[in-house]
Amino acid sequence: MPTKLEKQARRAFVGLAVAGLWGWSAYAQAAPSVQFQTSAGDFVIELNAEKAPKTVENFLQYVNDKHYEGTIFHRVIDGFMVQGGGFTASMVQKPARGAIALEAANGLRNDRGTIAMARSGNPNSATSQFFINVVDNAGLNAPQPDGFGYAVYGKVSSGMETIDKIRALPTGNKAGMQNVPLTPITINSVRILK
Repeated sequence: MPTKLEKQARRAFVGLAVAGLWGWSAYAQAAPSVQFQTSAGDFVIELNAEKAPKTVENFLQYVNDKHYEGTIFHRVIDGFMVQGGGFTASMVQKPARGAIALEAANGLRNDRGTIAMARSGNPNSATSQFFINVVDNAGLNAPQPDGFGYAVYGKVSSGMETIDKIRALPTGNKAGMQNVPLTPITINSVRILK
């Protein structure tokens, strides 16, 4: 039969364990990871919801909607970045939701292995397309001379060798676009890791 002191110690331990699990759960929600399975191999992105909450929320909505499945890396520039998330292998652009506000001034830098939102000249124009930096791209960090930059919202935590394989592919022109891999690299699935 446990003593009163042993019962108190057990309750305290259980309380700490539950608090620890809650804390881990909160951390996991704040920094989820997403696995990409592509025709060139797999990679995992660790997202930073603390620094880029709207961007991560937007990205995860596209993941949940299975928007990225069947898209390709349609713009690949070795020594710069690989871009995907918007076009099918036949170079048809998939419909996207509305644009999101730019979160480039969040302290995250466009260093090798980071993922950032692609956008037009309008700073608040990012939708579904993203790019992964294959080198340190300080020129994309905020603030740029125009006062803006490109919003980093995560980093490759495993599988950078897949990105390096993609970056080295021969490219050409297709459907009026430049730097398109001659062999399409298709995103087969994207899933949030538990």
